[in-house]
Amino acid sequence: MTPVLYITRNGLCEPLGQSQVLAYLRGLSTDYAFTIVSFEKAEDLADAEAMQRVSAICEHHGIRWLPQRFRYNPPVLAPALSMLQFLWLCLREVRRGNASLIHARSYIPAAVALLVNRLTGTPFIFDMRALWPEELITAGRLRRGAVLHRAINWAERACLRRAAGVVSLTHAAVDYLQSIYPHELAGQRVTVIPTCADLDRFVTSDQPASGPRVYACVGTVLSGWFRLDWLAAFFRAAARDPHARFEIVTRDAIDQVCDALDFAPELQWRIAIFPRASHLVHEAVQAHSVSVMFFTEGLSKLGSSPTRMGEALGCGIPVVANAGVGDVARIIAEHRVGVLVADAGDAAMAAALAELDELMQAPDLAQRCRKAAEEVFSLSAGTAAYKLLYRSILASVGAVGIQP
Repeated sequence: MTPVLYITRNGLCEPLGQSQVLAYLRGLSTDYAFTIVSFEKAEDLADAEAMQRVSAICEHHGIRWLPQRFRYNPPVLAPALSMLQFLWLCLREVRRGNASLIHARSYIPAAVALLVNRLTGTPFIFDMRALWPEELITAGRLRRGAVLHRAINWAERACLRRAAGVVSLTHAAVDYLQSIYPHELAGQRVTVIPTCADLDRFVTSDQPASGPRVYACVGTVLSGWFRLDWLAAFFRAAARDPHARFEIVTRDAIDQVCDALDFAPELQWRIAIFPRASHLVHEAVQAHSVSVMFFTEGLSKLGSSPTRMGEALGCGIPVVANAGVGDVARIIAEHRVGVLVADAGDAAMAAALAELDELMQAPDLAQRCRKAAEEVFSLSAGTAAYKLLYRSILASVGAVGIQP
């Protein structure tokens, strides 16, 4: 089988690594021999059971896994050190014949793959995931026009031009990129593959819904681009139902989430905040009534396709969200599987809850949610799209005689 090197700064032990890296590669491994370089958080490396579970999955599918330690500090040097580590490992794997193609997930891996391409001719895929420079600016971690911002933009432009293929999560991001990089994207292979959910795990519950309504949020809320103030406002509005319960399933520090939410004491006992192992997240989602997600708007979110949305819909759970985030608004409107909130004001939240109450009276709501997940977020469709892209690139490389 053709060897492919997959490089990512996300850990395979993280929920995102499980759902957006390993889930795809399990399907692709029937046709390609993968080596994965990932960066694992310290807490995951210390979890022997989790490491063994991922190792067993990789071994079962013939995937070589080369886990590295993720470093947060020093803030600016840590990514640079990761790049050097990536570069050394990539060059080693190319020399050993383990990389006819490099699949680079996000910007830092893509910058490394660009260097390897310059040095060895090995083709690479720039799997963008989102518009990272804009996300950093929105999160307040990067200043527009600063030296680092210009460097990232230069790398973005170069990767778009030199990549053998580009993958975007949304059509909205592609439209934006084509407007600012028309020359770089002229004739480029651009494939749109939304975030996909493992719909074999995220399924509707066998148990009929009963008990109080559970409003929930799944995933990080302290990222800098999640609207935690909107979530708090929505929970406060929904708490007017004396029977309602609330959950936040996250790996974020619980004390920090509690401090940020700052709920009144009479509401705190109704809210549960806890982590869940990635292979058990679906069980938590199945117990929810509504999945709530609010993200910052603007350029930074044009390329976003929230994984949590596909997973909730796969479990037959409607979503409450805001517009301006990738294709979220379009999906909700076209499939009638949720409610859009206009702003964080009391009137907007009350209107959203009234609309949600009406929506949840529909007897086919769970079926509509599941159908939307299958049409938009199917893992099998995403895997097939990646196979087609791999095949096209490798055939083209062979046709022009370029050897890695």
